[in-house]
Amino acid sequence: MRSIRPSVARGRGRRSVLAATGIVAVLALTATGCNDSKDSNASGDKPAATTSQGSDSGAKLPGDIAGQLKKHGIDPDKWKNGAWKNWDKDDWLREAKDFVNPVIEGLWKPERMKSAKDPDKTIAAKDYSTDQGVSDPEPSPVKAQAEKTPYHENAAPVGKVFFDSPEGSMVCSGTVVKDPRNPGKSNLVWTAGHCVHAGSAGGWYRNIAFVPSYNDLGKSADALRNASQQEIAPYGTYWADWASTSNEWIDQGAESGGAGAPYDFAVLHMKPEQGTKSLEETVGNALEVDFSTPSVQSVGSMGAWGYPAAPPFDGLLMNKCLDRPGRLALNSTDPTMYRIGCTMTGGSSGGGWFRNDGGKTVLVSNTSIGPPDNTWLAGPQLGQEAQQVFDTMSEKYGSQ
Repeated sequence: MRSIRPSVARGRGRRSVLAATGIVAVLALTATGCNDSKDSNASGDKPAATTSQGSDSGAKLPGDIAGQLKKHGIDPDKWKNGAWKNWDKDDWLREAKDFVNPVIEGLWKPERMKSAKDPDKTIAAKDYSTDQGVSDPEPSPVKAQAEKTPYHENAAPVGKVFFDSPEGSMVCSGTVVKDPRNPGKSNLVWTAGHCVHAGSAGGWYRNIAFVPSYNDLGKSADALRNASQQEIAPYGTYWADWASTSNEWIDQGAESGGAGAPYDFAVLHMKPEQGTKSLEETVGNALEVDFSTPSVQSVGSMGAWGYPAAPPFDGLLMNKCLDRPGRLALNSTDPTMYRIGCTMTGGSSGGGWFRNDGGKTVLVSNTSIGPPDNTWLAGPQLGQEAQQVFDTMSEKYGSQ
């Protein structure tokens, strides 16, 4: 998660913490296809734990992927033998059309997942507006609450996004979203742009994968010391075979500064590491994306879900925050962002923000930035640019 370093006095909290009673029910993400957890867990309703003992060098390179690598001057054999670890800037693919993410079976083992770090990014207070005519007063902190277990019965579409960067293995959060061109069988995941692409100074991250209902039973670190793949990834591991983010993030996004943050969103098209079942069928649910950019005055509450990994959290447990949204302006030209009180930390980046729309839960934003004292989170409005990214992904890759 990118954080904001404040150098100005904090405003008074403009609202008190909302009572959780009732709101949780409204924003509940109950899976429609996974209610009988004991029976379905023992059946073929979800992929079995992987039996692959492969390492970083054991890659699957289908012909089309191998062709893409060759087109960019990359030797497929070298790539599968570890060349993906070379982050030479001249070889780092960054354009929208250049995304390549071949499956490496067994790469994301339980210990590698647990050791993944959050992509901490910081901006200074000078990089966002303190004009209270644009930004609303800073919200009061809302303490993150652990989601009820099993996660697949309470927040089925939510999971963790893993990827490799020059700094090592990293982790964000993501949400399975509905694909209108592939009803009931979506393979689309919504997350943050900075979880898939380094922005203006870099390119696409590598080995991007999604694990729905990670650590489904919410076990502790001690209980997971020798965890099996099934305990950590009960619904399997899905790999991104295509990714799309905003041109603004690719052109402006950075490790520091607020550039690109109002456009910090991304859509992934996923395929299972093993099997052929769609992601939506596997987890039993997916959420619609709301591109109407509702005003903060018209929204009673928003909820942010994710897997915070930076202290005091350890990345193993799903958490959530519920609050009334306000506005945050980074500058006078970009759209304002939504902001809620929340104590979730890095690792929750990319996690979906949900609201109630006519009795159904819809995704309305994703976690992008927050302050170093972890008292609030901000996410982009999902307007025309976000819908274009989504529609392009759905039209070109949704049926694959």
